Amino acid sequence: MDYPSFKLVIVGDGGTGKTTFVKRHLNGEFKKTYEPTIGLEVHPLDFHTNCGKIRFYCWDTASQENSRIPRDIYYIRSQCAIIMFDLTARLSYKNVPTWHRDLSRMCDNIPVVLCGNKVDVKKRQVKAKMVTFHRRKNYQYCEISVKSNYNIEKPFLYVARKLAGDMNIHFVESPALAPPEVQIDLAAQQQYELEIAAAAAQPLPDDDDATD
Repeated sequence: MDYPSFKLVIVGDGGTGKTTFVKRHLNGEFKKTYEPTIGLEVHPLDFHTNCGKIRFYCWDTASQENSRIPRDIYYIRSQCAIIMFDLTARLSYKNVPTWHRDLSRMCDNIPVVLCGNKVDVKKRQVKAKMVTFHRRKNYQYCEISVKSNYNIEKPFLYVARKLAGDMNIHFVESPALAPPEVQIDLAAQQQYELEIAAAAAQPLPDDDDATD
């Protein structure tokens, strides 16, 4: 190919939206029913930037309970990663360090984005001040909603910038997404973003077990 390509691995608990996230970019699809990934799916996703085309080979991995292959095999030679959790399922965030530990054992020091999915759901269980893992590891954090197309390009844009070493890179074409399944409350999400910024300005707690 006459344009750069990178292996991107997406990890996280089952049901967090990893497969739907990839397929939304791939063909605009949104799967309304949860079908666990068995094994591995690899999808090439192309993005057009102001510096040219870039391709991510997205390795969508099975969650631990559905995996038939040692996860370490998935991670070999990964050049960037997305760790996804569900903002409506506290356990999926508590398991983020486990996913990160497995990932970093095979490919340390790569660009990583921590993604909290399902901001369209009003009753979130993971509050802004609870999300501290990215600060401890100096990673990017992004809240998204695959169902409403909210922020779903941002994780790819961040890793593209980090891989290129150029924070001025931007996408010049948007993917052909299907219309959003729901509309998020933008005012509420803006308030959450303010809460995230306020939390980031506070000292890190002694542990990640804050629940209030």
